[in-house]
Amino acid sequence: MSDALKLEGISKTYNRGKPNALTVLDEAELVLASGEVVALVAPSGAGKSTLLHIAGLLDTADAGAVVVGGTDMTRKADAERTRVRRQEVGFVYQFHHLLPEFTALENVMLPQWANGVAEAQAREHAMALLARVGVEGRAGNRPAALSGGEQQRVAFCRALANRPRVLLADEPTGNLDPATSDTVFAALMELVRETGLAALIATHNPELAARMDRTVRLEGGQLL
Repeated sequence: MSDALKLEGISKTYNRGKPNALTVLDEAELVLASGEVVALVAPSGAGKSTLLHIAGLLDTADAGAVVVGGTDMTRKADAERTRVRRQEVGFVYQFHHLLPEFTALENVMLPQWANGVAEAQAREHAMALLARVGVEGRAGNRPAALSGGEQQRVAFCRALANRPRVLLADEPTGNLDPATSDTVFAALMELVRETGLAALIATHNPELAARMDRTVRLEGGQLL
């Protein structure tokens, strides 16, 4: 398997040089292979969201390198970082963040439109993704008319709409009840396995973590 994502010596300190400086990442290292699903566990406030934001090129580290698909993104211009983030990385959060004025289908089409995909092709691909997670019958509904589990499944489809190399998920089922969480997580895992991308999924749930390929723990600023 090829390496989809590498984090090399990632360090991050907030309020550097001040008495209340807080180091959340201290030369953290991670290699994520294509087709691999890895659980990220950490105590609250340990820096997992910061790690995911740096890995997804939403934030920058104080030191270290983020390598996506073999390309070191550390010193790339903002425009190139934005392009890679849009095309190579998918994000899923605890709250779905679907756009309320658009239907489920349109929410999955939007990232493709932003990437220059023709409408007919974007529609076909979006419907195929929604069908994979069992919500194609809700394609014409806006988010307010969907259940929490349906909203999150649509969010998964939106994250994968541009066929990314890497999926980063921050507590993607943390806002759902246990039964719905299990169903939604199973749908996510099936979708990830079918697409063969690399996934780093933060979770507090040990049962969900155990269903992934391996677990890394963020502790003392390092990944163990």
